[in-house]
Amino acid sequence: MSLRKVTADFTDRQLAYSVGNALQDFVEPPPDALTVFENGPGAWRIEAYFDAVDTVLLPRDFAAELAAIIAHPLPRFVSDDVPDLNWVALSQAALPPVEAGRFTIHGSHDAGRVPHGPKSILIDAGEAFGTAHHATTHGCLLAIDRLTRRHAFHTVLDLGCGSGVLAIAIAKALPHADIIATDLDAQSVKVATENVRLNGVASRIALTTASGVDHMWLRQSPPFDLVIANILAGPLISLAPAMARTVARGGTLLLSGILIPQAPQVLAAYRTAGFHLVQHDRITGWSTLTLRRR
Repeated sequence: MSLRKVTADFTDRQLAYSVGNALQDFVEPPPDALTVFENGPGAWRIEAYFDAVDTVLLPRDFAAELAAIIAHPLPRFVSDDVPDLNWVALSQAALPPVEAGRFTIHGSHDAGRVPHGPKSILIDAGEAFGTAHHATTHGCLLAIDRLTRRHAFHTVLDLGCGSGVLAIAIAKALPHADIIATDLDAQSVKVATENVRLNGVASRIALTTASGVDHMWLRQSPPFDLVIANILAGPLISLAPAMARTVARGGTLLLSGILIPQAPQVLAAYRTAGFHLVQHDRITGWSTLTLRRR
């Protein structure tokens, strides 16, 4: 694969991360890999890699493309050819460790540099969504960190588990919780099963392929204390009535995969279904909603 690397240098850490998330979420086509890292005292750099076949219009004015999203002056973006690299190695190396509350999510390429503790989570970039670099996964991890400090949930459902990172975080934060993780994509469940094993929590998490809440395990299970659904706004709205049967009265529902302008519509559907809003977190264009069932 022939690649092009786009770099930009910043003196504001938060701006660098905001631009990185905007490049991933709102630029078409999005980068195939992206990293934001400290590049000296008070300096941060974005490196984004694009398939040269998909970026025939490069060099592009990324600052102009992001002007409607980022309300700050942006630095110059520099584009260079990067041919004939090992794409798997590049994709993994371009994903540094992520800290989200007490959790540190890292790939195997960083295993020697990350402290190995009970809240360290190993997730390699692969075929399933969810390395914590995306704002939706990061927002869910921050909410899980906050919620599990305040509540001891006993039964948990991770709906649309992707890589399994959120279920793993729950297992590490709540060692006595019973956890079910599902995804409609069988390959994601396969990847999550391996990640659960690698993180030493295989005995704590039951995984299966399921569409929404239509699975024998979920139909036969009592309502859950905590349900997490990091999917998309449209499916979340459709699932609202079923979620009212899946979450226990007084239970907590954590929703993400929602663009900020979509949040009012999602909230309206869940208020109608008997939930009220506890907290609305916003990270670089994306909403994470914490709800409680009445």
